Amino acid sequence: MVAAARTTTSPRKHFLLLQGVCSPFFNRLGERLKAAGHRVTKVNFTVGDSVYWRLGETRVYRGHVEDIPRYLAKIWEREGITDQVVFGDRRPVHRRAVVAARQRGIRNHVFEEGYFRPFWVTLEREGVNAHSLLPKDPAWYREAGKRLPSVGRPQSFPNQFKTRARHDVLYHLAGAANPFLHPYYRNHALVTAPMEYAGFLLREARMPYLKRRDQKRMEALLAADEPFYLLPLQLKSDAQIRYHSDFKNMQEVIGKVAASFAYHAPANAKLVIKNHPLDMGLAHYARLIDVLSREYDLGDRLIYLEGGNLEQMLKRARGLVTVNSTAGNVALGFHCPTHTLASPIYDMPGLTHQGKLDAFWHSAPKPDPELFRAYRRTVAQTVQINGGFYCQPGIELAAENALQTMQRDRSPLEQLVDEIGNSHR
Repeated sequence: MVAAARTTTSPRKHFLLLQGVCSPFFNRLGERLKAAGHRVTKVNFTVGDSVYWRLGETRVYRGHVEDIPRYLAKIWEREGITDQVVFGDRRPVHRRAVVAARQRGIRNHVFEEGYFRPFWVTLEREGVNAHSLLPKDPAWYREAGKRLPSVGRPQSFPNQFKTRARHDVLYHLAGAANPFLHPYYRNHALVTAPMEYAGFLLREARMPYLKRRDQKRMEALLAADEPFYLLPLQLKSDAQIRYHSDFKNMQEVIGKVAASFAYHAPANAKLVIKNHPLDMGLAHYARLIDVLSREYDLGDRLIYLEGGNLEQMLKRARGLVTVNSTAGNVALGFHCPTHTLASPIYDMPGLTHQGKLDAFWHSAPKPDPELFRAYRRTVAQTVQINGGFYCQPGIELAAENALQTMQRDRSPLEQLVDEIGNSHR
């Protein structure tokens, strides 16, 4: 914690929890908050929300999304709400609620998947990603890094994928009753759950073949003495793409990067496009890449991988291009030159390439390792907590660590900004 001795904590708060992740995490967090002496109220927007909440003090919302702030305002006033808790600040049920609560002086605690993974989740005040309160000034991070101890290794826990999948299926099975009990609710996902599951299962069925194919492609790539660049894809449902970038989908990203690569990259360089491990297999990226390869006469210079070890490739890559993926954090940790097509929290002078993409292929500076260490140390100790959202050990860790942060009147980041001063922001 940052300067824990000077931290102030209100003796009793009233937390209003809105929509959480598809898991028991919010229920466990509510238990920890109540055990610490705080009041907890929950608003459920779907049947899935109700399945995972078992603590009582529940309100059920069945109205239109645009009426949510008026509905919540009555709860804020009647119940004396001091703090509001959400998972993701860009979900339709949260967008207006976060802004309206802030205007009333109610603190927002926003959870999201970790900026660093695995074993970390994000917990920030007021917003995450492009709405984060983290400064974008390298000098500020250099000063912050001097004030903080080493991060150390987070406590680990089992892989969460199978458990996460089970929770997701349960949540959406319960959601089959939404048209009757929550007739105006609209999911933030781009496709229905059955379509997503079907696509993912078909992709998984092909993965043994795809892994063998990708392994051969990777071995040939790493054996050749030729430069290559990486473009790791993000999920098309990712809020980072939908709300925090100028791209409609990853097809647009692939098209832009491939065109720039074709016209400006070294003639002997290759571009490796790696799919996201949780992609549902409905976008047919391989077909698009074949079309682009022919259109720009790139031949075998465009390489598509469904899987592959990102870290292994980063050790050899000439550079990485991303919109705003957390893969950028991984690349910086491997001292790999990185260019962003949006403005993630790590996009700043000294860490990422600040020029145009066309220039990146020939002038890609390596990130400053000292600045990256200061940045990572600061982010990990102010807006990350050790834990997970899906398996029981991860949930226990996250709930306990979140409690310590949420009880504070000033978040670790707010306190550190106050200590350093606003002159660096």
